[in-house]
Amino acid sequence: MNCRTDLAIEAAADADKLGENDIRRTESDEGGARITRLHVLSERGAAALGKPIGQYITAQMPPLSDDETRLTAYAKAVAKELTALLPSQGTVLVVGLGNRSVTPDTLGPSTADMVLATRHIRGEFARAAGLDDLRPTAVLTPGVLGQTGTESSEIVRGVCREVQPCAVVVVDALAARSVERLGCTVQLCDSGIAPGSGVGNNRQPLNREVLGVPVIGMGVPTVVDAVTLVREYLHEDTDAPADSEQPPMMVTPREIDLVISRAARLVAMAINGALQPAYSASELISVARGM
Repeated sequence: MNCRTDLAIEAAADADKLGENDIRRTESDEGGARITRLHVLSERGAAALGKPIGQYITAQMPPLSDDETRLTAYAKAVAKELTALLPSQGTVLVVGLGNRSVTPDTLGPSTADMVLATRHIRGEFARAAGLDDLRPTAVLTPGVLGQTGTESSEIVRGVCREVQPCAVVVVDALAARSVERLGCTVQLCDSGIAPGSGVGNNRQPLNREVLGVPVIGMGVPTVVDAVTLVREYLHEDTDAPADSEQPPMMVTPREIDLVISRAARLVAMAINGALQPAYSASELISVARGM
């Protein structure tokens, strides 16, 4: 069954004929989250998964809409994985993709609002305030093509030329194959991200080839394709006809506002924790919101 998904862990479920030279998989438990690391090693593996060669890390946890008491523990687990993907030094640009007017697509902007920008805090002011150990961080929310008339990748590429970051962290809402993964899965990858791919609205990608620096993609699934949803509930494994004229439709949970709120906080704490490990990730969110 060929169903739309942004999650490598779901795509890998159909790749049972691949060997260790194509995909390497390890699992562990961190802070109450189940961490699955998939390393796509070959072009054969990339073709089978529909994902570029690279590392794909998935953190699975109980639904965030049910309980937020362990957000900090989950964020620390995700921050640990993000730290391993980032260069140890240098300015990092954090980009929040998405449309603020469409709730399931607000993960990126909502996360960016809670990531502390520190690139401007330097020199004598930083030393006097005791903040000279902050890692330089820039934050950007480029909006969407329909609002700006400009591709997100064009805006980010222009900012990269000026800021010259050592890496870019891009946050975006994802599409899943199973409703069980909505709001309880965080994916990280070092192969970048293609805005809108999960909902069939492919835009220019944000990756190393386009931006010239490592690009870490982060996301939480917030929608499922309606056809995929029907197949899941009916246990139907056949594909829809290739010439089907049914318009695409995406389904999101009714508590999506709560899911976005908690998921964005989790991802923001993970980013703050990875970039500023000497400080409290939750307190940095309060500072970012107050600026």
